[in-house]
Amino acid sequence: MKSQKTLLVVEDDIGLQKQFKWGFDQYKTVLAGDRTEAINALRRHTPSVVTLDLGLPPDPTNASEGLETLKEILQLAPTTKVIVVTGNDDRDNAIKAIAMGAYDFYQKPVDLDVLTLIIDRAYQLGDLEKDNIRLQQQTKEPLAGIIASSPEMLKLSRTIEKIAPTNVSILLLGESGTGKEVLAKAIHGLSDRAENKFVAVNCAAIPENLLESELFGYEKGAFTGANKQTKGKIEYANGGTFFLDEIGDLPYPLQAKLLRFIQERTIERLGGREEISINVRILCATHQNIQSLITEGSFREDLYYRISEMTVNIPPLRERSGDTITIATALLKRFATENNKNIKGFTEDASQSIETYQWPGNIRELENKVKRAVIMSDGANITLEDLEMEQSKDVSAPLNLKQVREMAETNAIKRALAYTDNNISQTAKLLGVTRPTLYSLFSKYGINIVD
Repeated sequence: MKSQKTLLVVEDDIGLQKQFKWGFDQYKTVLAGDRTEAINALRRHTPSVVTLDLGLPPDPTNASEGLETLKEILQLAPTTKVIVVTGNDDRDNAIKAIAMGAYDFYQKPVDLDVLTLIIDRAYQLGDLEKDNIRLQQQTKEPLAGIIASSPEMLKLSRTIEKIAPTNVSILLLGESGTGKEVLAKAIHGLSDRAENKFVAVNCAAIPENLLESELFGYEKGAFTGANKQTKGKIEYANGGTFFLDEIGDLPYPLQAKLLRFIQERTIERLGGREEISINVRILCATHQNIQSLITEGSFREDLYYRISEMTVNIPPLRERSGDTITIATALLKRFATENNKNIKGFTEDASQSIETYQWPGNIRELENKVKRAVIMSDGANITLEDLEMEQSKDVSAPLNLKQVREMAETNAIKRALAYTDNNISQTAKLLGVTRPTLYSLFSKYGINIVD
């Protein structure tokens, strides 16, 4: 038998509560009469859809309590679809609720058939959103070239999708090896410049005395050895995307010239007098702390504001929950194919070490480890010896679902107790369970508490 969907009805009118209870018998209907009951029910039952009367106690004629309840619901459960129910003359507050994040609104008097239609539509939308998230996690590639399933990278990918089609300058910040250039290429691929060139320059890899000519080009005879007119990288990127990697290493004298280019969108080749118009999208990246460089006087503040109309912070691999083994598995498959090796996966202790190691070199270090392991491996699975890694001493991340659940529940109970100063009733409400259930959990996990 298919389980019923849970519907939370927040309504202080007893008569309407009864009407909703029998009118919505196709759902598992949970009733709440005020804000406190609503939040407790939300924590306990985690409904996908909520109907919320904006006129709640202590003053049903004032919508402020209902709007505050809406705000708290969306903070606790952002994906919940909230349908606000208002009086016939309260359209303004209904619109305000929509602006705050409510899914839809319905005006009294209540027609159960119409309201049921709105509720069913909300459930359908919620199901579609969940399916979409599952699909993204299954594909492991939310953006071209990006392998990820962690919430941190999925959120970053959605941000990239929003800003890529625009023409704003973007500064990518992240530790070495986090994939800044891969993200820059993904931005280019999602922009309307995707059919044109993506040109990258690493400011740290080119000697200072050559960098200016590399960026801006030069005319014949501009200096000894300049035997012909040569375009710079900026000019080659015309119509496309120009990516300056490690912008924090750009020499100070060149920063003024780059700033002028960004402001005027024109360049002059070395030894030339002609201004050349350039139309490029500018992306920059660095692993350095730009604010510290500005304070030290080695980076221009005005240039910083020009290159960072949007700033994207890329989390290091150690902060991307679950991505390490996902990326390692994808790399294993790629390198095994390239080297004609029949390797199925990693041994259990190798997988655990991959997950618990801090990876100071981020994805670049992981890539090197896996590539070497694939080349050196003689077996069907990659071992710790192949990876040149030690046995993990961290047992905080078990794979057994029962252990994971028990650890999560224990940690949640302890946090709730600390939050409520060991108040049992408040802890039970915060966790969304009854007092007897909470006491049984204390016994199960050996948690000693004095009520």
